[in-house]
Amino acid sequence: MKQNMLETYQIQTAGDLIKDNPYVGRGIICGMTGDGNKAVSAYFIMGRSSNSRNRIFVEDGGDLMIRPFDESKVEDPSLIIYYPLRMTDGGMIVTNGDQTDTIRDFMAEGKTSVEALRTREFEPDGPNFTPRISSVFDFRNKSYSMSILKSEDPEGTSCARYFFEYSMMPGLGHFIHTYETDGSPIPTFIGEPDRLAIPDDIGDFTDAIWNDLDEANKISLYVRYVDLTTGGYESRLINKYE
Repeated sequence: MKQNMLETYQIQTAGDLIKDNPYVGRGIICGMTGDGNKAVSAYFIMGRSSNSRNRIFVEDGGDLMIRPFDESKVEDPSLIIYYPLRMTDGGMIVTNGDQTDTIRDFMAEGKTSVEALRTREFEPDGPNFTPRISSVFDFRNKSYSMSILKSEDPEGTSCARYFFEYSMMPGLGHFIHTYETDGSPIPTFIGEPDRLAIPDDIGDFTDAIWNDLDEANKISLYVRYVDLTTGGYESRLINKYE
């Protein structure tokens, strides 16, 4: 029991959690720099099909959008084109789908992200039924929430919704992703978000994630460090196919 508790509070690196894993799908990392001055978010996408790989990240003002790399090759735009990151008044939303806008719209009406996500479920892409993963930062209260919506059975007849809330802690982050590893169908993420160390340097963190993602399946990565005092931010964007 004591060993299990120690493992629960163990802090790993991004490389520890993704290296040598061929397919963790889409992933979100939330956290805080060691000096306690910046909120940190990272979002990456991977893909196995030509439709999934035909994507790039593009900054749109303070937000981030995904668009096709080659528009002539788009097969189904509904699940690959969306805004994974939106800034809000005093916070930031990061997700792996168009639930970004659902959360933003609900919050604009004074409602919560939990209320928003109760109107959504996993993606209709059976037999995988890709989970919807989301995060919401509250810069004023120095906190963030994470969630995953996933199928309760192989047929996709019911949705299970899991929510996690964290206070920002210097040098600490949490990592959630859509899949455990590759497979057919692909096994969905299990358990609560993993704890990981957050470097103070955005370049070091970006390189650590990108270099350890599977070379064949990685597509794009976006990392943002937000100053909790001024609201200003620094970002890094990598597109494999640009």
